[in-house]
Amino acid sequence: MEIIWGLKTVAIFDVWTFEHLLSGLSIGSFVATQNAKVFQNQLSSSNQLITTKYFDLIGVLLLAFAWETLEHYLETGLAGELVKHWFQGVEFWANRLISDPIMLVAGYYIVKQRPKLVWPARILSVIWLFVHVFVFEHSMYLHEIF
Repeated sequence: MEIIWGLKTVAIFDVWTFEHLLSGLSIGSFVATQNAKVFQNQLSSSNQLITTKYFDLIGVLLLAFAWETLEHYLETGLAGELVKHWFQGVEFWANRLISDPIMLVAGYYIVKQRPKLVWPARILSVIWLFVHVFVFEHSMYLHEIF
């Protein structure tokens, strides 16, 4: 069971899965809005009905994997030992490459159905990040106390 839910170094899902879902709502909304603007401006003279769904997914996944790449280097100590300690180890490959990006995509699909959830998700995401970065000792602290 530990491979499904547990510490990020050994499990597919961890406590940060919730943050990835919240981020997916925010990022998904941002990407969809930006793509809609670009397509509207670039193709406004055209009478074609264009859906940005595939471009939205590409944008969400691009941002997800860009963050995961940066996070990997932070976990290995690129930004110093204090940051490396806060990250508490290198994430399990399935967590990094499968579940975290899927959570962002799930957030995108949720926000497409319920756009009113964007601001509550953004507020919860900021609170989550503030507490985990400035209050808790390290990134896996919440998992360890439960």
